[in-house]
Amino acid sequence: MHPALSVIFFTVLSGMGYGLLFWAGVGALAGASPRALLAALMLGVLSATVGLLSSLGHLGKPGRAWRAFSQWRTSWLSREGVAAMLTYVPAFALGTALLPGMLSSQRLGDPVAPGFPGVISAILLMVGALATVACTAMIYASLKPVPAWRDPLVLPVYVAFSLVTGGLAFVALGGAHAVARGPLAVAVIAAVVALARVKRRYWRRAVDAGLSMRRGDAIGLPAREASVFERPHTDGNFVTREMVFVLARRHAHRLRQLAMLLFTLMPALCVAAAWLLSATDGVLYAAAALAALAGTFLERWLFFAEAKHLVSLYY
Repeated sequence: MHPALSVIFFTVLSGMGYGLLFWAGVGALAGASPRALLAALMLGVLSATVGLLSSLGHLGKPGRAWRAFSQWRTSWLSREGVAAMLTYVPAFALGTALLPGMLSSQRLGDPVAPGFPGVISAILLMVGALATVACTAMIYASLKPVPAWRDPLVLPVYVAFSLVTGGLAFVALGGAHAVARGPLAVAVIAAVVALARVKRRYWRRAVDAGLSMRRGDAIGLPAREASVFERPHTDGNFVTREMVFVLARRHAHRLRQLAMLLFTLMPALCVAAAWLLSATDGVLYAAAALAALAGTFLERWLFFAEAKHLVSLYY
């Protein structure tokens, strides 16, 4: 599949944004500082909004995007749009619930109990954020013509990337100061290692295995060998530009290694260094978050570039 930048920005930024909103809900329930929570809410909403708006760049007529909301009964794209919009409600409600307590606290970083409305808003925010990311993953996991995307690991991979990138951003904003550095470092390292294992398994099972169908299946002759004696087109067309992309195996292997380095090794090293050095300025946590975000961009580019549409068998 052609790796369109608008879709890559959409999945990465919205994933990080809703992951950040999820951890903001967790932080509100755990008694994190309201300053960090408000920063997480604002950055999460901003990132999610920019990601959603960037997805319009892949539409032929962006002005008709609003019509997608009416098909929520049958379309994962429509469900994602509905879930994304509904999640804004508890995000703003939680921010509103935190403001009075923050303004009345003696120090801006003091933990503030959100109260019953804040607790309900935090829970709804967590549920809405996870539901939105799950719907995004199912947009691709529901496409039968792309076998690599039909793998059951697509959903957990999308959710894991959202939680890791959002969680690292939340820590960088100071949302986990109340958590001991030791358990925090162990949790982050365990999360990125688990993400790496799941992603490696996905690459090995869904991508490296290749297409299970052959050219005969593409032209309606299953279990038969078919050979090409003349190309259907002398030049490229919309189908070949959007659904056929060739990436050399050696280049894909190097890009996978680089992506693994960025979203696994570097965040783990940065968080471990911050723990060992007792760093409190957040620079190392910010470096971990940025490295994970860059690795996610590269991983998402590979997610599209390595996926083979069955129409490529015909061409």
